[in-house]
Amino acid sequence: MTAHSERATLRVGGTFLKIDADEARIDREAEAMQLAPIPTPKLLWRKPHVLALSVLPGIALARVGQPSPASPEAWAAAGAAVRRLHDAPTPPWLGRAGRPLDELTPDLDRECDRLIADGTLPAALVTRNRELAEAALRPWSPAFTHGDLHVAHVFTDNDEVTGIIDWSEAGQGDPLYDLASLTVAHQNHLTDVLTGYGTTVDLKVIHAWWFLRTLLVVRWLTTHGHNPHTPGGAVDVLRAQL
Repeated sequence: MTAHSERATLRVGGTFLKIDADEARIDREAEAMQLAPIPTPKLLWRKPHVLALSVLPGIALARVGQPSPASPEAWAAAGAAVRRLHDAPTPPWLGRAGRPLDELTPDLDRECDRLIADGTLPAALVTRNRELAEAALRPWSPAFTHGDLHVAHVFTDNDEVTGIIDWSEAGQGDPLYDLASLTVAHQNHLTDVLTGYGTTVDLKVIHAWWFLRTLLVVRWLTTHGHNPHTPGGAVDVLRAQL
């Protein structure tokens, strides 16, 4: 089971129940799964605030802080699936990866100030990663993005993607955000993912999204019962840049 103040997902037998306090968001999630040209959980039924979804075969691509059980070919298959998504017609709404720069930039600056002010992270660590994150703050061409492409949301079996879960943040956005989200905790597999993705991308921007995304999530992890200091987790991503 995974949960926080807005959403929760729990498994009941062969069914995942996705519970969301925001009815509009849960409607968008159901629509995104129908529009996506890649495998997704089957929608079994829909009731107010709840989606019942089929459990996907296979295993998650990886877990944060643990070596991936998946082969390089499975990571490449994930990259190919993401490319098919990005090449599909975009939904009519913005997703998490599509936050306007005039909102994202001040939010990032405020978050960095808080991380330093409350002593969560050393000032030099925050400042260095904020500098590196700047490359992500540029205009982008909209694509159909997942918006929360965590490694635990991608399931594979026999080096094939059997499905991707948790589409609540899907919508128009920067495609490089998805690639960064998929690889931030397993950066050694970025080359495999890009092999499957099959087109040239700006590595500097992907790296910048690693740092930007991580700076924004450190305090959220702490306040939602997660440990950002887990080996291979958020703080390690930031420390690697010093």
